[in-house]
Order: sequence, then structure tokens, then C-alpha cells
Amino acid sequence: MLTQLLDLDQSVFLFFNGLHSPFWDRAMFMFSGRFIWVPMYAAFLIAFFKGFNWRIALVWTIAVVLTITLADQICATYIRPYFMRLRPSNLENPMSELVHIVSNYRGGRYGFPSCHAANSFGLATIMALIWRGTRLKWFIFLWAFVNSYSRIYLGVHYPGDLIVGGIIGSLIAIVVWCVFRLIVRQLVHGEMKRARPKQYFLTVNGRTIAYRSIDGSVVIGLAIIIAIMLLALD
Repeated sequence: MLTQLLDLDQSVFLFFNGLHSPFWDRAMFMFSGRFIWVPMYAAFLIAFFKGFNWRIALVWTIAVVLTITLADQICATYIRPYFMRLRPSNLENPMSELVHIVSNYRGGRYGFPSCHAANSFGLATIMALIWRGTRLKWFIFLWAFVNSYSRIYLGVHYPGDLIVGGIIGSLIAIVVWCVFRLIVRQLVHGEMKRARPKQYFLTVNGRTIAYRSIDGSVVIGLAIIIAIMLLALD
């Protein structure tokens, strides 16, 4: 059974990794980068302190940082050395000759599970839980999915690496959110309505639009994606 799953994992990887073009090479390489998303992460931080009082904002900020740290370290420090599954792009892997590589990027040695997927889905899950009922959840999960898919495109992860990494990150996020929600509950003395993010109103052409501070992060995230697409044009 395990052999069949591994064979299927490799076949699915080769199929999607083989769907490439110069435009998507450039776009996926940028999308997979860490620093290009710094403006969006900064907008998340600003949204916390605009949307909540400073104590609750600080608690949720710590929760997000802890989620990403745990997801990254559990995958990289504990699980990868145990399974030691070579990345498809690793030159020690016989399959590397069949892999489409972008900008000579091959990643590290081991790839199971994917820290990229764990971090992305960990962030997406805890942000969606904190900002329930906002526009963020649709964008952040789509972002996490494309961010994870970019790792297949770049040839550095199998689909199985991403699925397991995403599950680990999401589970960690749920546990952290449950624990930190208890802290928030103590801060508001059990009146959780007081812990809801502030709502603002914008009037455009006589029409009133309700929004929360996190919506600005969605706009910035979409702007980054548009910028990536424009920069990827030949």
C-alpha cells in the first residue's frame, strides 16, 4: 500500500511539475518567495492593533507567531530527520533528472513534510479563526493553496509533502487558537462580544459598506499578486 501511495505521489508530482512555461516559471518563483509577502504580513499586524484593543491584539499576534514557529520547527527539526525523504529536485534522487527546475533552485535535502505548506496553512487557519466572518478567509486559504502548489511547480516538493504539511500546520493552528482564546476570554471577563474586531463603515456614492481593518490586508495581498503577474510578463 505504501509503495502504491508513493508511486501515485510521484506520478501526480511529475504531471503538475511538467505543466510549465516561462511566464509561470517567473510567477511561481516570486510567489514562493518569503520576502515578497512582508507588506501583507505587516498589514496583518496593523490590522490586529486597529481591530482590537492592544491587549487582545498582542495575544493574537503571539498566537500567530507561535503557530508558525511550531509548524516550522516540528516539521523541520523533528519529522524531516526521521523520514529523510529526499526532495524530487535533490540530485541524490534518481528522479531529479525528470524534474523541471526553475532558476537552478533545488531547496534543501529533505522535503517531507513541507514547512512551506505547514506555515502557510497554519497562518491561514489561525487567521481565519481569529477573523471569523470577514473577507479574509476566502483570500488567505486561496493564498495558502497557491503558495503550496508553487512548491510542486518549482520541483522541490511532492504533493504528499504538501498535504501532510498543510494538515500539521492547520492542526497546530486550531490547538493554539483554542488555548489563546481562553486567554482572550479572561481578558474580557467572559464577555466574548467585547473581543470581536471593530467594524468600520465607508460611504461610497451614497452606499454604506461595512469593513474591518483586516480587509486592508486582503487588498494588499491582491496587489502583491497583481504585481507578481506584471513582473512575470516577458
